[in-house]
Amino acid sequence: MERERPSWDTYFMDITCLVAKRTTCLRRAVGAVIVKDRRLLSTGYNGAPSNVRHCAEVGCLRQQLKVPSGERHELCRGIHAEQNAIIQAAYHGVSIKGGTLFCTTQPCSICAKMIINAGIVRIVYQDGYADPLAIEMLAEAGVELEKLSISETEVPE
Repeated sequence: MERERPSWDTYFMDITCLVAKRTTCLRRAVGAVIVKDRRLLSTGYNGAPSNVRHCAEVGCLRQQLKVPSGERHELCRGIHAEQNAIIQAAYHGVSIKGGTLFCTTQPCSICAKMIINAGIVRIVYQDGYADPLAIEMLAEAGVELEKLSISETEVPE
């Protein structure tokens, strides 16, 4: 019996969802994958930097201060998944210019600025995020932003 293969976007989003499971954030599990020419270049998930205790160990300052989602990003031990994916590419000397970023959540404005300057040309995401400035800046910079519906990421039986 022949089985339908997932699209490339679905394939990479499925990997992105798996990457998100490595998160150490207590509030939101986010994964990011950077791809170019259908090759996976870098991955990232949200969590504390290397050699720094995770929120799972020390608690979440944002939660304690009741900071709403999308606000006061500086009050967090963690690095966003998109930032980690960009940093990992730089750390290993991998060019991501012209690449596509897959992310489980639409990037925030801080990540959008990094994505623009890293030369990423397309973003595919699953869940929205309350940051209209990010959408505005990505559009102005000509970065394609595409929401992949959950039904598209389901593997056919």
